[in-house]
Order: sequence, then C-alpha cells, then structure tokens
Amino acid sequence: MKLRTTVLAVAAAGLITGCATGPDRKPGDPFEPMNRAVFTFNDGLDRYVAVPVAKGYQKVTPQPLRTAVSNFFSNLGDLSNAANALLQLKITDATEDIVRFALNSTFGLGGLLDWATPAGLPKHHQDFGLTLGHWGIPSGPYLVLPLFGPSTVRDSMGLVVDVKFNPLNYVEPAVRNPLYVLQFVSVRSDLLGATDLLQQAALDKYSFVRDAYTQQRRARLRGTGDNAAPLPEYDDQGDSGAVPSPAKGSAAGAPAALPNYADPGDTAETPETASGAAAGAPAGVPNYTDPGDVPASGAAGSAPGGSTAAPAAPASSAAPASSVAPADAPASGPATTSAPRPAPAGTAQTASAPAAQ
Repeated sequence: MKLRTTVLAVAAAGLITGCATGPDRKPGDPFEPMNRAVFTFNDGLDRYVAVPVAKGYQKVTPQPLRTAVSNFFSNLGDLSNAANALLQLKITDATEDIVRFALNSTFGLGGLLDWATPAGLPKHHQDFGLTLGHWGIPSGPYLVLPLFGPSTVRDSMGLVVDVKFNPLNYVEPAVRNPLYVLQFVSVRSDLLGATDLLQQAALDKYSFVRDAYTQQRRARLRGTGDNAAPLPEYDDQGDSGAVPSPAKGSAAGAPAALPNYADPGDTAETPETASGAAAGAPAGVPNYTDPGDVPASGAAGSAPGGSTAAPAAPASSAAPASSVAPADAPASGPATTSAPRPAPAGTAQTASAPAAQ
C-alpha cells in the first residue's frame, strides 16, 4: 500500500510538472519555473528549521559521538550499496560492501566505529537511480522534490526502491521514526560547511545546485565519483623538501639542469688559478697589468694577497726588484743591496744589462 501511494505521488508530480513548463525553459530543465518554486520552499524550510536544529545538535553533541552516529548510518547504507552493486554486476564492489558491513558491525560495535576504511576497503555510493542509468535508462528532466531536494525523473523512481533497501524500513515505527529524524539531523549537520560555502559563492543558488547535482550524478554513473585517481602534484619544486643536487660545475644557487651563466669575475680566486695573474685580478681573467705600473722598489711579496706580481722578464734570468743595480755597475760585480739609487719607473735594469750593451 505504501509503495503504491509513493508511486502515485511521483506520477502526480510528473503530471503537475507538465503544466509548469515556461517559454524560457532550458535544455535538461524544462520544469524550471516549478522547480524554482519548490526550491524556494525547501530553502526556507532548511534555513529556518533544519539549520538551527543541526547547529543545536553540533553544540550539545561531542564530536566523537557525532562521528559514531554518522558511522552507524553509513554502515547501514553499505547494504543498499551492495544490493545495487550486485544489480549492476559489480561483483568486486558488492563484495567489498558486504565485507565492510560485516567488519564494522562485528568489530565496530554495530557500526559506531569504522574499521573498514583504514583496513583498505573503500566506501562506495550506489542507489537504484544509478542502477537504472547503468542499464541505459535516461535520467530525464531535472526535478526538485519537496523535502528531498534535487533529483531527476529517473532518480525519483529509484528513490522509491531505495526506501525498500533501507534496513530501517523494517524496524518498528516507535524505533524507526526517531532514527529517521536522527539520520536527517546528522546528515544536515555534516553539510553545514557546504551551506556556508554555497551562500558565499553562488549568485544563483538554484542554478548552482542544479549544475552541481547533474555533474555529480554523471560522474558517479561513469564510475569516476568513487575512488577517483589523485590529482597530479602542481607544487613548486622549492616547496617540496627534496632539493635536487646541482650539476657539476654549476654556479652556487643556480637551479639544477641549467647552464652555468656565472661571470668568471664573480667567482673567488682558487689555488688552481693560473700562475702569474695580477694580484686581486678575478679568477679566469688574463693578466692585463702594465709592467710599468709595478713599483721598482719594494721587497718581493709586497703585492696584496701574498702573490708575487712581477712583469714579464726577458729570456735571461731577472734580478729581484729589491736588488736592482745602478746603471754604471760592472757586469761581474754583485748586485748592490744597500741603498741603491732608485731607477725611474719602467726603466728597471737587470743584472745582465751592461753585458748586453
């Protein structure tokens, strides 16, 4: 009798929607004028009744207890998921749903604790509307049901069968009705965050809910709504703790696998620097020091940095700068080291200069 009444109610709703089509109807939603009216009614009922009750439930109920209540009703839903998976010939999903129900019911205190998910058994979401769609039944126009919210003609018919799959339907009314109310409050409490997001993001809540519902049902019908593959990692390389080792010879701080564009003048002087480079000259740069700029007097090692900077000498061995001989000194005499007469800059003579003359 109850099933017949429900079918007649849905059929009456379908007849009513036939008179609700307007001239501005859209593809997929030809009943938009009537749907908007029902949506406004549901939205007002939700705003002034359901939301305050859900917020009060959150305020007086601790989080662990709310989680236990959600797990209990989710565990009962696994039976409906298993039945629809069998009707769709998804044997693996049906087996996982049955094992989930058995595991949580046995070791989870009747489903209050969820041990199946940490054990690697995924949660599936199936209903008879998806079963009809799996076998090629079209969804039909978008339809908003009083109290139940967004749906389609096909999903509305599937809702009648889903009620029969619910184990609570076979419990005594004295226990069943309070459990139905508790389930509604628990589900509405879990969706409070989504409601706040909808209020802030949607300019037209009706269109937003319609498009979201339609896309979700299509995704679940294709099998991509459950156990979807994770999205690729778009984080920057610097945000992940692993820093690849730079290529050999690359400049300090340069990203890996990039050519070395460092200026040789910016690198510090190393012991491998070519001998004979001017003091203080950058590594890798030729010696462009003018010999005439080097002072004739001064002990060896006076160049900064501890490196001896001497001008290029002729083939014959050159005397140190501190032992420069006077121009009239004999060729065979030793170089005078006590108070020599300084020679003009750039005219320093070697010990073999007189012989050369």
